[in-house]
Amino acid sequence: MSYQHIFGPVLSRRLGISLGVDLVTHKICSLDCVYCECGKTTNLTLQRSSYVTFEVVKSELDHYLKHNEDPDYITFSGSGEPTLNQDLGRVIAYIKAKRPGIRVAVLTNSTLLNDPGVRKELALADLVVPSLDAVSKEAFLKLNRPFKGLLVEDIIEGIQTFAGEFAGKIWLEIFILPGVNDTPKELGALREVILSIDPEMVQLNTLDRPGTVSHILPATKAELDRVKEILDMDIIQIIAKVADKKSMGRNRDMESAVLETIHRRPCTRDDLVAVLNADPDRMDTLLAKLEAQGRIEARQQARGVFYRTIKFLAK
Repeated sequence: MSYQHIFGPVLSRRLGISLGVDLVTHKICSLDCVYCECGKTTNLTLQRSSYVTFEVVKSELDHYLKHNEDPDYITFSGSGEPTLNQDLGRVIAYIKAKRPGIRVAVLTNSTLLNDPGVRKELALADLVVPSLDAVSKEAFLKLNRPFKGLLVEDIIEGIQTFAGEFAGKIWLEIFILPGVNDTPKELGALREVILSIDPEMVQLNTLDRPGTVSHILPATKAELDRVKEILDMDIIQIIAKVADKKSMGRNRDMESAVLETIHRRPCTRDDLVAVLNADPDRMDTLLAKLEAQGRIEARQQARGVFYRTIKFLAK
């Protein structure tokens, strides 16, 4: 079966073996972040809808879970903002009923957390990773380029309210873009907000793959260390790359796995070898074949050659 809305599993830097679920089509989101590895937002919206229907996702999950070992997590992420799908809670409830031993994570940009209905659906998850990159209007607009009228104050209030209600784990993610949200003033204000949210963990992230805006650069290790020092909290972690390979015990077609992965996130050859636990020589042969067929394209970036699907590029 060729999956359209689930992808992986991948060896996540944060979640172990994680099967991804993408509840929106490319590229529906409430933000158009300059660093997004999935590309420019083509449908900037706050409207919740069944962008991918429950029945379609259920069918793909049923097939995957029947033919493969259970992952550590099923993670809602992908092309856009998962909470925009009004069937999110229904899908999480189905997973919990079918495979109660699998943990559920939701990666969200936090823009809908001021909606009580969204918070109720997210309450079914084991882990929620909300993002908050900035607290000032200026940095928020520059980094996240939101849907018209969306205020960072409302996003902060939504995260605070959700944190007070949620029984599971909250890992707050912050993307650092040098010169935009790493000033002492911005970080001081951000620290106060973090204290009010009281997450279990704060994860500092930066650019790893090409973003929407080509000229932006990642923060260096020294810059991230400086941010961590200014925030001055024991719960802060600088996200590191996956350092080892773990067998994912799955029976998947490698070609489909590669295409599903790079459709959503451009990857280097080494990225693909790591996340798909693949033989390097086999990966080289497969990438050369797909490139010769015109199905993928290679682009040189600072960290190496990244592969993207042609369909991705055309969006």
